[in-house]
Amino acid sequence: MNSTITVLPGDGIGPEVAAEAVKALDAVASRFGHDFDLRYGRIGGNAIDDFGTPLPDETLEMCRDTDAVLFGAVGGPKWDDPNADTRPEDGILAVRKGLGLFANLRPVKVFPAVVNSSPIKPHLLDGVDIMVVRELTGGLYFGRPKKRWNTSRGRRAVDTLRYAEKEIERIVRVGFELARSRRGRLASTDKANVLATSRLWREIATETAADYPDVELEHIYVDNLSMQIIRDPSRFDVIVGENTFGDIISDEAAVLAGSLGMLPSASLAGLPAEGGRRRRIVSLYEPIHGSAPDIAGRGVANPIGMALSAAMMLRYSLGLREEADAIERAVDGALAEGYRTPDIAADGGDIVGTTQMGDIIASLTSG
Repeated sequence: MNSTITVLPGDGIGPEVAAEAVKALDAVASRFGHDFDLRYGRIGGNAIDDFGTPLPDETLEMCRDTDAVLFGAVGGPKWDDPNADTRPEDGILAVRKGLGLFANLRPVKVFPAVVNSSPIKPHLLDGVDIMVVRELTGGLYFGRPKKRWNTSRGRRAVDTLRYAEKEIERIVRVGFELARSRRGRLASTDKANVLATSRLWREIATETAADYPDVELEHIYVDNLSMQIIRDPSRFDVIVGENTFGDIISDEAAVLAGSLGMLPSASLAGLPAEGGRRRRIVSLYEPIHGSAPDIAGRGVANPIGMALSAAMMLRYSLGLREEADAIERAVDGALAEGYRTPDIAADGGDIVGTTQMGDIIASLTSG
């Protein structure tokens, strides 16, 4: 299979972990006889330095003319001036908008070999395998008006939480489709006792459920969910929520796995397969951690989330399930053999750096 992949390493540890994911892709290509044409683009703070923008036009065009995008991370203290006209994070927001990416998928799986790296008691983590589905283009982050101003009585600011019926239905439908392919349970989170948008969200989720009689729908307030996901995480299968709630819940759920460095994500413009037929959708894949400037260049970043993001890319964008499984089994095997990056070394093990972990995963992927 010949596929074109755009790689956006970004800032901080982004280039370090992206390089290790590329090793895993090279191993897949060699083992299964594929040809991955990797094209590299600039994004984030480094693009601001060289081009005056966090997303050069040629980068966005490269992303559009590709089969999938593999993204590292952006940002760092060098670009943290609150008065700056643009920030590195504007680059990834612009890519999401430019590609129409509205559904963010964040799987949270606890690997038994590193269960002691989590602050949660091990017996609560048995069987935890959650998919958090976050709406990505609406809500507080994008609603208008959004502004800050000064008055005679002090400073004020406003953000607008806005959702339309079609925005809610399409993300809820992604949640139902994923639940149908997993364990058949969907938890839709909202704050319907307070927010009008949440009452609309709950109403549309309930209506959509009629198309999925094989999926059990649960409505749960987001504050209750934030407690239950720690008290009894194994009860959850797929969780769907609006932008702000999904952002917070997915980061909280990451604690279950022991480290942000362990977790991948996918940003999609819809599920790649509909009605048994594949359709071309350019989607973006990235680990959920940030640029971690405090450890950049030290060779200690965990590349597992990036490698697993590459596996998600193979599965969702390229339809290569066996190849995706090979990377995921390699990660599981590396952990089972006792290899650890510093962030997941609570129970000891053979502590290795970024490059070494990437080499091990690539070797095991090769079979």
